[in-house]
Amino acid sequence: MVTPFPGTNPLDDDHLHEECALFGIYGTSDAAAHTALGLHALQHRGQEASGIVSFDGETFHSHRDLGLVGDIFGDANVIQKLKGHVAVGHNRYATTGDTVLRNVQPIYADFEFGGLAVAHNGNITNAHILRRELVRRGCLFQSTMDTEVINHLISRSTYHTVVDRVIDALQQVKGAYSLVMLTADGLMGVRDPYGVRPLVLGRLDEAWILASETVALDILGATFIREVEPGELVLIGEHGLKSIKPFNKAPRRLCIFEHIYFARPDSIMDGLGIYEVRKRIGVELAKESHVPADVIVPVPDSGVPAAMGYAKESGLPFELGIIRNHYVGRTFIEPADHIRHLGVKLKHNANRATLQGKRVILVDDSIVRGTTSVKIVAMVRAAGAREVHMRIAAPPTTHSCYYGVDTPERDKLLAARMNVADMARFIGVDSLAFVTMDGLYRAVGEPGRDAIDPRFCDACFTGDYPISLDDLDDPEHRQLSLLRESA
Repeated sequence: MVTPFPGTNPLDDDHLHEECALFGIYGTSDAAAHTALGLHALQHRGQEASGIVSFDGETFHSHRDLGLVGDIFGDANVIQKLKGHVAVGHNRYATTGDTVLRNVQPIYADFEFGGLAVAHNGNITNAHILRRELVRRGCLFQSTMDTEVINHLISRSTYHTVVDRVIDALQQVKGAYSLVMLTADGLMGVRDPYGVRPLVLGRLDEAWILASETVALDILGATFIREVEPGELVLIGEHGLKSIKPFNKAPRRLCIFEHIYFARPDSIMDGLGIYEVRKRIGVELAKESHVPADVIVPVPDSGVPAAMGYAKESGLPFELGIIRNHYVGRTFIEPADHIRHLGVKLKHNANRATLQGKRVILVDDSIVRGTTSVKIVAMVRAAGAREVHMRIAAPPTTHSCYYGVDTPERDKLLAARMNVADMARFIGVDSLAFVTMDGLYRAVGEPGRDAIDPRFCDACFTGDYPISLDDLDDPEHRQLSLLRESA
C-alpha cells in the first residue's frame, strides 16, 4: 500500500516536510554500494521511495522501489546487480506527483546520444506551462513529476552535445532545483541560479561525489571539497572535474529552513554548522522573549538544539520533559479506529517527574497547522505543569512554499489565519513567541534581515518569493493526471 500524503496520515507530525535527497559518485568500483550508504545518511530528506541507477561502461542498471533505503538496498543481491564505477541515487519525498513506482527517481531514458538518468531536488514553478506545450507538440509523459519536463526539453533540444542540451533545457525552466545526472560520459551536477536547494562536492580517494548534504560524505569517510555554486554546472568524467557557469547570475537564496529544520544537525551548509546555528536561534529566542520559568523542555527531536541554546542563555535547566518513541514511523499507517485518538502519544510521552508543578518553556522548531502543538501542550499540562509557555525557533509560517517543500495550502497554515495571541489561545499555552526575522538572521551570521539584501529564501515567513511562480499565475493551470494510485 502506498503511504498517504502528509496530512492524510493521522500520525503524521505537524512539520514542513523535507524535499528530496541526491547522491552521485564517479570513479569507484562499487559505486552503487557507496550510493546506498550516502542515501542512508540522507534518509531524513525523503522516506517515501528510493532509487539508484549505475553504469558499468556498457550498460545502465536501475533499481527503484517504495520504502526506506535500508529496506530497498539492504539486500546484497540488489547492490551486486547495480554494477559500475559511477552511480546516482535519490530519496523521494513527493512534492509533485503521487508516490507510485513510476514517479520514483532517478528517472532514466534513452536519447539519441545514449542513456540519461536524472535525480532532482526542488520544484519547477513553470512545469505545468512547459508540460502543456510539450504535450501539444507530441510529447508523451510517463509520470506526473515535474522532473520529466526537463527530460523532454533535453530530448527536443537542437544542440549536439549532452551538456549543451542540458543547458538549453534548464534555461527554459524556472524554479528551485539541484540536479544530479548520469550519462555514459560521467556525472553532472547543477544548482539553480538562486541556489535555493543545496548540493555539495566531495572526494573519496580518486572518486568524486555529489550530495545534498555533507553528512553523506561523512558516512563514507570522504572529504568535503566545497559547495556547488548557485548557477554552476559541474562535469565529472575520466578527465576529472570541470566547472561552467552558463546561467545569468541571480541573488543567492538558499532555503533558510535548511538551517531551522531540514538539514541534519551534523551537516555543514553555506559554511555554517547546522547544530550551532540552531543553538544560536535558541539564544536569540531567550534574548527576545524570555518569561519567568523553571525548566526548558524541547519538543523532540527537532527542538533540542534550540532548547539547549535557550537554556544556556536563560540560565535555566534543560530537561527532557518529553520522550520520543523512535520506533513509530511511516510504516504505522492505519491504526485501528479505537486507538486513532491516541495520536501524538504514539510518538511522544510526557516525563511527569520533570514537569509536575513546574513553569515550563517548550521549544519547538516551527508551527505549521498547530495540530501537534495542541496535543503536546495538553499532554504537558496533564503531566502536572503549572504553566506552559511555547517558544518557536522560526518566525510564523504564513505562506506556502513552491520551491520543493511540502507545505499545506495557505489557508491551512495557522499563522496565516491567526495573530500570535489567537494562536496561543488555540494551542492552549500561557504565552507564545516566535524568533523574529532579525533574530533568525543574526543566528546565521547576518546583522538582520533588512541590513543587507537577504541571502536566503524566506518566502514561507515573508511571502517574498525570489523566483516567479508562473504556474500559479497561469489561467489554464490545473493538476495534470495526479490520480490516486496503488502499487
